[in-house]
Amino acid sequence: MTLIIDCHGHYTVLPKAHDAWREEQKAAYKEGRTPSPYPEISDEEIRETIEQNQLKLIQERGADLTLFSPRASAMAHHVGDQQVSEEWARRCNDLIYRVTQLFPETFVGGCMLPQSPKADLTASIKELRRCVEELGFVGCNLNPDPGGGHFEHPPLTDEYWFPIYETMCELDVPAMIHVSGSCNPAMHATGGFYLAADTVAFMQLLQGDLFSRFPNLRFIIPHGGGAVPYHWGRYRGLADMLKQPSLDEHLMNNVFFDTCVYHQPGVDLLAEVIDTKNILFGSEMVGAVRGIDPQTGHYFDDTKRYVDALPIDESAKHMIFEGNARRVYPRLDAKLKERGL
Repeated sequence: MTLIIDCHGHYTVLPKAHDAWREEQKAAYKEGRTPSPYPEISDEEIRETIEQNQLKLIQERGADLTLFSPRASAMAHHVGDQQVSEEWARRCNDLIYRVTQLFPETFVGGCMLPQSPKADLTASIKELRRCVEELGFVGCNLNPDPGGGHFEHPPLTDEYWFPIYETMCELDVPAMIHVSGSCNPAMHATGGFYLAADTVAFMQLLQGDLFSRFPNLRFIIPHGGGAVPYHWGRYRGLADMLKQPSLDEHLMNNVFFDTCVYHQPGVDLLAEVIDTKNILFGSEMVGAVRGIDPQTGHYFDDTKRYVDALPIDESAKHMIFEGNARRVYPRLDAKLKERGL
C-alpha cells in the first residue's frame, strides 16, 4: 500500500493569539520598544485550528502524511531586523513542533529560517540545527530573496549560501526553495513572486556548478517548478549554449519539483516532461488558491485528484506519492521505518 506523503504543507490557519502577537511584534519594532511577551496558547486552540482545516482536508482527500512548515507568506524576512526574524522564526517553528506532537501520525516538521536580509546565515544555521537535532524536523524552507520581491540577494550558487548548504549536507536535510510575502507592489505574492522565484532559482542553478561542490545537496522547487517544465526545451537549449552538461546530469540528481499545480493539464505536462524520479506530491493546502474550480466542481488545491488521473502506471504513482519523498527526505524515511512503515 502506498503512503500519500504531501511534501508541501503550511500552517495557514493559526491560533488568533499567535497572529495578534506578530502584529504586536511588528508595531513594537517600528516604535522602538520591546514587544509584549508571547502569549500562552493551549493545546486545545492548536487542535481546533488543525482539526477544522488541514487535518479535515487531508482526511477528506485521502492523504496520509504532510510535511508541515510555517505559513510561507508570513515568514516575511524583510520585516524588522535579525532579532525580530529570530524571535518570529522560533515562535513559528515551535508552533509547528507542537502540531507534530499533537498529531504525530499526520504531520512532520519543516522549519523556516530567520533570514533577515542584511544579516549573514549564522542565525539561520543555528535555528536549522535546533529544529532538526532537537525538534525532529526533516527539512527547511530556504528563501532565495529574503528582501521580499526585489531579488537583491546573490544567486543560490554564490558562496554567501555555502554555510547553510554545508549544514544541510551535514544534517542530511533538503530545502524547499520558497519565498515569502512580497513588498514589491509590482509583484503579486502568490501569483507573481512565488512562480518567478521558482523559475529564477532554477536558472541560477543551471548557470552555476553548485552540485559538483555539494553533490548531496537537495532542493525542492515548489509550485510545479514555476515556469520551468513548460519551457523545458528553453532550459535544455540554454544549458547547451552556456556549455553546461545536460540538465539530467547537471541538475536533476539534486533538484525536484512538487505537484502544486492547480489544474489537470498542468500536472499532465509536469509528468510528461519531468522524469518521475524528480516529482514529489504536494498540495500547498490550505494555501495560495482556496476556492472551488467552477469547471470541475472540485477544490483547485485537491492535487491528489490530478495525480490519480495521470496516465502512468502504479509504480510511477508510488514514486510520486511516497518513494521520492522518502528518498529526498532521509530523516522522514527513518521516522517512517521506526513506525514500521
